[in-house]
Amino acid sequence: MRSEAMEQLDVLTGTWRTTMSDAWFLEPADLEVPGSATVEWLGEAFVVLRWLTPDETGSTTNETVLVLGRSDANDTYSALYHDERGVCRVFAMTFDGSRWELNREDPDMFQRFIADLTPDRIAGRWEASDDRGATWRKDFDLVFERE
Repeated sequence: MRSEAMEQLDVLTGTWRTTMSDAWFLEPADLEVPGSATVEWLGEAFVVLRWLTPDETGSTTNETVLVLGRSDANDTYSALYHDERGVCRVFAMTFDGSRWELNREDPDMFQRFIADLTPDRIAGRWEASDDRGATWRKDFDLVFERE
C-alpha cells in the first residue's frame, strides 16, 4: 500500500519532453538540449525517474536516474542519483506538490535542484556550490513538459 506522502509524487509520473538550457558548460551559451524523461512507480514505495539526453555527438544517449523514496520514521524524502559517468549521490528531498527540491551537502560539493510544478510542467534549475553553500552558481535550467 502506498503511503499518503509517497502518493503525492504521483503528479510526477508519466512521459515528459525535457529541455536543458543556460548551461555554463555547453557552447554556445544559448544552446538548448532536448531530451525525454519517464517517471514511473517501482512497486508501491518508490518512484523512478529516467532522464535521457543526447551526448555531444548526438550518436549516443546519456541517462540520469533518480529513485525517489521516503523514510516514514524520519518524515523525509530522499533521492538516489546515478548517471552515465558512474556518479552516485544521495539527495535530501522536499516535495509539496507545487515545489520540488533536492539538496546534497557532500565534502566534494554542495548541489541542489529547485523546481516549480504545475500538472503539465516542471520548471527547475540545478545549482552547485564549491564553498559549502556560501555562494551558488547555476549549472543549468531544466524544464519538463508533459507529453
